[in-house]
Amino acid sequence: MRYATDRFLRYLKVERNASDLTIKSYGEDLEALAEYLEESFGTEPAPQDITTLDLRGYVSAVSDAGYAGTTVSRRLASMRSFFRFAQREKLVDKNPAKPLRNPRKQQKLPHFLTNDEIGTLLDAPSKETPMGYRDSAILETMYSAGLRVSELVGINDQDIDFEDGLVRVRGKGRKERLSPLGSYASVAVSQWLAVRTLSAKSAALSETPTFVNKFGNRLSTRSVGRMLDKYLLTTELDMRTSPHTLRHSFATHLMDRGADIRSVQELLGHKSLVTTQIYTHLSTANLRAAYEKAHPRAAG
Repeated sequence: MRYATDRFLRYLKVERNASDLTIKSYGEDLEALAEYLEESFGTEPAPQDITTLDLRGYVSAVSDAGYAGTTVSRRLASMRSFFRFAQREKLVDKNPAKPLRNPRKQQKLPHFLTNDEIGTLLDAPSKETPMGYRDSAILETMYSAGLRVSELVGINDQDIDFEDGLVRVRGKGRKERLSPLGSYASVAVSQWLAVRTLSAKSAALSETPTFVNKFGNRLSTRSVGRMLDKYLLTTELDMRTSPHTLRHSFATHLMDRGADIRSVQELLGHKSLVTTQIYTHLSTANLRAAYEKAHPRAAG
């Protein structure tokens, strides 16, 4: 989506002769939308993949985050302008923003794993081989720190502080943040480092990659996805689960236990609180379901 956004902003500057302030406003609105969609999809979506339902979810999140009606209207206008441009440039077949009117309360919630399901997944890797230790460390770290898969594979040994239980991660735009590394993850990573074999190339680097493949080279994001699929099959967990699901589960479980939304925003590395707002919806939905199941007069 960001490639299309850049084209749109160039169009505003060159063909529409828009002011710098206008271009800045459009850019900020569309960046907030892109971040929200990436969190929802688990990857950067192409304009063609974005539906009206996705955009309604975003508008609802903006509204529920407490933004003024004028801000919601401006962001709606930015989306409509962008997708009109995308349709004219044949980046989309139809304009998904066209049906949007007023903010809607419903939105598509991200898939996540329950506590029991997370436990089943984290226990799946066997500790009989080095790769089993590696896989255990990967799963524990992703869930413990709420990492994007790209952040996970970018971790170097020098980024890990076992004493304080922290790991330095590089998020979008190479922006760095410190994420918590819980005791289970710390033990799993330590066990993996004890059996890890590096290639000559990796060993010669000034920043040693923490997670490597069987050849000793830095692991790719695609390899992490294939590894996860293997354990989903053996545990018979939902095959919709992706590496990003562990990040969703991390945030959802924190919110369910009363974590402050701004703390979760900081832990996830979100620029905008709107993006984190999706987990408030998810937590509320869980509470409602628990209430209806447990309260004797919840349903007639």
